[in-house]
Amino acid sequence: MKQILAIVGIALVAGIGFWVINQNKTPTPVAADLGGTSAGDTSAQSAESAETAQQAIVEMTLGNVNAPVKVTEYASYTCSHCGAFHREGFKDLKANYIDTGKVHFTYREVYFDRAALWASMVARCGGAEKFFGITDLIYKGQREWLGGGDPVQMADGLRKVGRVAGLSSETLDACLEDQDKAQALVEWFQANSEADGIESTPSFIVGEDRVIGNNYAKLRDVIDAQLGN
Repeated sequence: MKQILAIVGIALVAGIGFWVINQNKTPTPVAADLGGTSAGDTSAQSAESAETAQQAIVEMTLGNVNAPVKVTEYASYTCSHCGAFHREGFKDLKANYIDTGKVHFTYREVYFDRAALWASMVARCGGAEKFFGITDLIYKGQREWLGGGDPVQMADGLRKVGRVAGLSSETLDACLEDQDKAQALVEWFQANSEADGIESTPSFIVGEDRVIGNNYAKLRDVIDAQLGN
């Protein structure tokens, strides 16, 4: 499990650099167009845009909203234990509980690093309809797109995942260059993790209980107990 880093709001957003990978695969930072406005006006407009973007963030869910048990997973796309869960235990959770109407499942992203945020932006690029399919591809190819940690290779690897999912290069560019969305996602992640006391991934909130780590058997037992099985 990875421990959540102490991140202060915009610091993570500024730190990731918002690299845009152009045709020759050279990372270049997105520059803000000040357009002659004052710094104060620009800051206020940016905060307002980020707030609007945060309000537009969609909770990614599966299953019957009226299911007797609610499960929320907190996971990072760069977390190996999260990858292992989604390559192994998740299919059983979906088949035995989500698809049968026993569990309503919510997936919430955690950002340890810029690559996790990039992956989230790619996963959300196709909207709710494609989110879990792209998430599956990201976790299945986790070792490949993470590579040796080179930011250009990681961004290029995530773009390849997006294209496999049917997204165009133009669409992916627009998603990865959306600074307001990135800032809003970071603030959304922080608010959620603080509210639920998340300290590591994967973490599962199951009703009033929680399960820490890639342990499907324990998660299943907690769900069964809440179902009265």
